[in-house]
Amino acid sequence: MTKPGRPVSRLRLAAAILAAALFVAVAPFRDNGTAANEIPVDLELILAVDISGSMDFDELQIQRRGYVEALRHPDVIRAIESGFLGRIAISMVEWAGPASQRTVLPWRLIETGEDAISASEVLGAQPINNMRGTSISGLLNYTRDMFTGNGYSGTRQVIDISGDGPNRSGGLVTAARDRTLDKGIIINGLPIVLSPGIWSTSALSPDELALYYEDCVIGGFSSFIIAVQAKEELVTAIRRKMILEIASATPRIIPAAMQLTEPRIDCLIGEKRWQQRMQQEIE
Repeated sequence: MTKPGRPVSRLRLAAAILAAALFVAVAPFRDNGTAANEIPVDLELILAVDISGSMDFDELQIQRRGYVEALRHPDVIRAIESGFLGRIAISMVEWAGPASQRTVLPWRLIETGEDAISASEVLGAQPINNMRGTSISGLLNYTRDMFTGNGYSGTRQVIDISGDGPNRSGGLVTAARDRTLDKGIIINGLPIVLSPGIWSTSALSPDELALYYEDCVIGGFSSFIIAVQAKEELVTAIRRKMILEIASATPRIIPAAMQLTEPRIDCLIGEKRWQQRMQQEIE
């Protein structure tokens, strides 16, 4: 009898054929082209991590630790190795204001536990610092072109956005989202409300932020969010979200790009509340 997780060669061949068929099916909907020397992978994943001023240093440390530990976790490595091709490409970008983005983990191929641990060591060695502002639209404008010419060709391309507040500047978040979705890129969300801090007058409640991410930020086939409301939940939530993205499984499907109804929350709420806060300080 074949042991669970150890399929016979015929099943491996069938999986490879299915992976090739899926790539052929998805390729026409992608707008970034495919070079002959690109490495085929199951997933091209950008982890976009909020480091805006509303995150204190303790929260930034916990968040960084969550990604470092997730890359080392056996369940994440198993999810990577269980894919059709058994490998993914990953990059991490930290973001804040419209022109405040920095790549802390350049594109890397991960197909073994050693690859994942090596990536976690590179990430863990990077300094942790805040930047000013909150611009999800600026982030999307920065990251959606990172898939072009990166050396990889994935059956799925995903931008995974963590953030503790709505878009405040840098253009309409919905316009940036739609331009990203037009390239066949999936956007997932990790809305986090750990503490209101000094931004409480313009911040959203946990429920408001989750709704904002659902209706104004995420999109694409099987896009989803996992909301976090406590520091002790963050590390586990990051790991769970990465496993779901790698395995192409979701706890709940929210086809935001296909919604025909109006958003349930004002997608300009971040800009409006920020302007109100600035006006109050002037007065």
